[in-house]
Amino acid sequence: MNLKKIEKFIRKQKVGFICSIDSENYPNVRAMLRPRKHIGLKEFYFSTNTSSAKVQQYLNNPHASIYFYHKGLIKYTGVMLKGTMEVLTDQTTKDLIWRTGDIIFYKKGKTDPDYCVLKFTATSGNYYSDLQTQSFEIK
Repeated sequence: MNLKKIEKFIRKQKVGFICSIDSENYPNVRAMLRPRKHIGLKEFYFSTNTSSAKVQQYLNNPHASIYFYHKGLIKYTGVMLKGTMEVLTDQTTKDLIWRTGDIIFYKKGKTDPDYCVLKFTATSGNYYSDLQTQSFEIK
């Protein structure tokens, strides 16, 4: 298994899906813009609204997964990573992934209390391509 190939695949995707667990223990899946930053396959950083339901869900239960896929004319490729999600509100982390255009969503800028960062830390994953699935651990 070539983990660098999987990392490169994820980097090319414009959208990812994140999954949280709600108060009734059901999974909740949401589409998100690509991670603002990632470190290998281990850490992924997303921006979101502090007031969103997913933030409360992650605070209550940090178990999470993220998924990226590409559907071509013939070939389908997908990567699912399992791990935990942290809600970060410290200014250093918020500054790290802030983009100028974010002002549209966070009127008070990068110090807006409704702006936070979701940090996903992966422990394992599955890669699907060419009708085959391969599981892998992330160290």
